[in-house]
Amino acid sequence: MSETEVYRTSPARTGKMMVIMLGICIVGGAIFFGMWDYWLSQPPPVVEMMSGAADDHGAPAVATGETITVDLQFVQTPDGFTDLAFNALTGEPGHNPTINAAVGDKIIFNVLNQDGGFHAFGVTADEEGFSGIIPGSEVASASAPLPKGESGSSEFVPGEEGTYYYICTVPGHRELGMVGEIIVGAAEGPAEAAAPTGVSHDFSVDFVESEDGFSDLAFDALTGEPGHNPDFVVNSGDEVTFTATNAGNGFHAFGVVASPDDFNNSLWGSEIASPTAPLKAGESGSTTFTAGAPGTYYYICTVPGHAALGMQGSFIVE
Repeated sequence: MSETEVYRTSPARTGKMMVIMLGICIVGGAIFFGMWDYWLSQPPPVVEMMSGAADDHGAPAVATGETITVDLQFVQTPDGFTDLAFNALTGEPGHNPTINAAVGDKIIFNVLNQDGGFHAFGVTADEEGFSGIIPGSEVASASAPLPKGESGSSEFVPGEEGTYYYICTVPGHRELGMVGEIIVGAAEGPAEAAAPTGVSHDFSVDFVESEDGFSDLAFDALTGEPGHNPDFVVNSGDEVTFTATNAGNGFHAFGVVASPDDFNNSLWGSEIASPTAPLKAGESGSTTFTAGAPGTYYYICTVPGHAALGMQGSFIVE
């Protein structure tokens, strides 16, 4: 029985396959290197794990000093790596401005990615590297950075004297120049509550929810609508009455707190209902208290998780 050779391909088909494979490599390489700065902005998970938790350096829950607003822009040379900075390149006016503050001041950062690349923002007390970012000071992150043209805001309340640093938290960008100093001096003195002033305020708020009951929770109006989470401003020593009505379908409770995360510790007897005995749909309640020491506080729904979903507003005592 004779054997017949069977050809599974041909030189022409092999040549076509090689051309196709080469084309795929060229296109893939172009995509990869075209997004080179993006890949650099993604640290391996082990790097993020090694960075560890940030030290809050005794940052007070309540801002007791001045409010300082700082506008910062990420800028870079056209090649994207020779010089990275905030507001202006090296040697130009406004380069990496130094911020002077006191313990207890609230520094509000408005950050814009102006010149391209991928960037993120945070405040740290570490003299080098990108770890130790103080919670609440972040804008975006190394794993989810700001693309060109996008912006964000964050806050930092220093709790100790010393030198802090605002940086781009994308690995390597601080070393290329994206770092500025925050010099924090002593506070003028602890804020104290004033004696009763005899002035009274009557405020009212409604708990409101999106139709699904969880994607947006707020006071008076949903996100983007007029009247959303209004600010209330009083003087220390003023008498304040709040009336809260549950205009939603869930269960809610009210309180004024030092931090939106601190829903277990309402101040000055400001509670209306409680997480264990909340207001049901259509119910309302009132509370009267005397405003304490000057600072920025928050009125929230004290049911766990609701403040994080949007039920929080500023209660400012002057």
